[in-house]
Amino acid sequence: MNGAFYRVDKFAVPEEAREEFLINVLQTHEVLQAQEGFIRHTVLEQVSGPGEFNFVTIAEWESAEIVERVKAAVQAAHRARNFDPQALFTRLGIRADIANYKPVAA
Repeated sequence: MNGAFYRVDKFAVPEEAREEFLINVLQTHEVLQAQEGFIRHTVLEQVSGPGEFNFVTIAEWESAEIVERVKAAVQAAHRARNFDPQALFTRLGIRADIANYKPVAA
């Protein structure tokens, strides 16, 4: 699949977990930025509304083919710093909805 491709992750983060969550998100985004095919990323925090997810991260890539390579790079970086995202989520009570997206042709 050619063309822009997005990884959109939504998180329900308890207030007491906010700081530790953001530290780890930003460290992971440093790894993303260093990858070939990276375009941009955004971290959004909900300020109003009834939505259950109070954080959203969006990473934009040049194509879908890049995503598997990037996933391997992120996993290697996590192993190098002895970081287990699932263990963090469990310990802090964070729920996640993680998926890849492509633009809808108009």
